[in-house]
Amino acid sequence: MPALNPAFADIVELLIAVPDGDDKAVEAVRQRDSQLTKPPGSLGKLEELVEFLARWQHRAKPRLGNPMVTIFAGNHGVTDQGVSAFPREVTAQMVANFTNGGAAISQICALHEINLRVFELALELPTGDITRESALDDNMCAATIAYGMEAVAGKPDLICLGEMGIGNTTIAAAIYAALYGGTGADWVGRGTGVDDAGLGRKIDAVDRALALHREGIEHPLDILARLGGREVAAMLGAIVAARHQKVPVIIDGYVATAAAAIAHAVNPAAINHCLFAHVSAEGRHALVLEKMGQTGLLDLGMRLGEGSGAALAAVMAKTALHLHENMATFESAGVSGNA
Repeated sequence: MPALNPAFADIVELLIAVPDGDDKAVEAVRQRDSQLTKPPGSLGKLEELVEFLARWQHRAKPRLGNPMVTIFAGNHGVTDQGVSAFPREVTAQMVANFTNGGAAISQICALHEINLRVFELALELPTGDITRESALDDNMCAATIAYGMEAVAGKPDLICLGEMGIGNTTIAAAIYAALYGGTGADWVGRGTGVDDAGLGRKIDAVDRALALHREGIEHPLDILARLGGREVAAMLGAIVAARHQKVPVIIDGYVATAAAAIAHAVNPAAINHCLFAHVSAEGRHALVLEKMGQTGLLDLGMRLGEGSGAALAAVMAKTALHLHENMATFESAGVSGNA
């Protein structure tokens, strides 16, 4: 890896020195699964979800007593370039909407008894306009990553990562272009629903940002600081902390995946405890997942953000675990097993 600001040294170390999953816990889950009143493998990905929880919780009997959707909200200076259909004041307004129960994610969490936690990240202080300057200086970026690690403070047994930030599909596209190559046109989508002129401005903003920062984005954490946002940095911190605290992670869509992409670029094994909830309709999300060797659990044509897709994946995980714990065994039900 190229030389890096010492502010990032501890973060890189945490991304490199990641603990392994628990194979014995997975084997215990498989042993019970083999006794349940169903053909082996007949629940498909639902069975895999229970194994995923066991492996990364390090529990032979995984639990979901405290699943949590964590939304990080940040504002972006690049909105000065007309890249969004909405003004950045909407970020704070939507944060209030989350808290008041009016957003889609609020309703999903309420219906399915999933905790919702929202972190506001200096909404009154947008990041630098990436077409003119760095989004964050290295020290602020490192501090924001560290702040994101607080997501595990409430001892969740599963974290679903989501975001809110007008303009953040533009910065996510810039991150992907810097990581994987190409131009703005290769990665940009319509975000909040910009028209053709707005789409052109987004593409142009990404291209100008890449040209401006070309000499300073050799390391993935440099890319995050120059082109990213506070919510992406904080989600990276949550991913790191969750791994070290034995908390599995479900990643939401196009923007949340940018945090995982940074982690993966430092160390591909650093995201082994992450499940990707869905394939977003935004931008080239499917291609990003392919670059990381990942697939989305769901494909519902969603592009909302807010952690909404991750919450739906958590609902599937809760269902899978409920079946695993409560289905009868062949012995208890008096059903003949395999011959």
